[in-house]
Amino acid sequence: MDVGGTSVRAGVVDERGSLLDTTRVGTPSEENALEDAIAGVVEDLRNRHDVAAVGLAVAGFVARDRRSVMFAPHLAWRDAPVADRIEKRVGLPVTLEHDVNSAVVGEHRFGAARGAKVAALVALGTGIGAGLLLDGEIYRGAYGVAPELGHLTVVPGGRACPCGKYGCWERYCSGTALAATAVELLARYPGRSTVLSREVAGDPGSVTGRRVAGAARDGDPIALRAMAELAKWLGEGLALVADVFDPEIIVIGGGVSESAPLFLDEAREHYAGAITGARYRPLARIRTAHLGDDTAIVGAAALALDAAKAPVAEVAG
Repeated sequence: MDVGGTSVRAGVVDERGSLLDTTRVGTPSEENALEDAIAGVVEDLRNRHDVAAVGLAVAGFVARDRRSVMFAPHLAWRDAPVADRIEKRVGLPVTLEHDVNSAVVGEHRFGAARGAKVAALVALGTGIGAGLLLDGEIYRGAYGVAPELGHLTVVPGGRACPCGKYGCWERYCSGTALAATAVELLARYPGRSTVLSREVAGDPGSVTGRRVAGAARDGDPIALRAMAELAKWLGEGLALVADVFDPEIIVIGGGVSESAPLFLDEAREHYAGAITGARYRPLARIRTAHLGDDTAIVGAAALALDAAKAPVAEVAG
């Protein structure tokens, strides 16, 4: 299950990573109602399938033991023992995981990062989410909140970020950033008649990353320039990631990745030029997520099944 601020998306996944059935409900804003919704989705799918365990991929900070949600900016949970509560409701073992950690596991088991020992997933959406595997294991940091790559400072004193800092990577490389860049360019070139300028008709608030991407596909020069800016900052940020973690593969996911043909090749060129020791070291492969929107669901299911099998394996040993 992928528990996000807008919707709860759930799927039944088999051991081969195949998605057998899916459902979706809106995300309630109140804690008990949210847990009622999750339990209801589980029961709905159990009526049609033999379910062994439940994995919840959550957009928030998950404790290292994967039993509690410490904080989720768009969800009601605060220091909440979510796994225990849901287990009592549904009578199945429940495992929690950060949504992008789940996504990188899904891609590692069944997708673009299969077999890699060191892999990173960068999810470009409203902001930037990130997941990291070191020697095939999720890297969580000392307190379970790593890696917050979207809040690396790439432009000191740059655009304000909701996190309270300025110049964060996600302010220059995300769906929100794409829209902000396009608005800046439209203001800089007010006399330029473009598809994008005509669409927004002087209302900067109507500019969205999706709209900019659509205009870029239609050849709009302002939108293409905004895409080029996103490509530059994606490459610069990935070079920082590679300098620190030296991954074999970097997977690009999230909603913005649907427009990868417009920016990914250029981003690879920026990355190759910005990395320390350029031309004298192997470069990580940069690929888009193979599992698309289902990546976190598939990864959460794999982690839940691992956890459900672990006690049996220990007894057998």
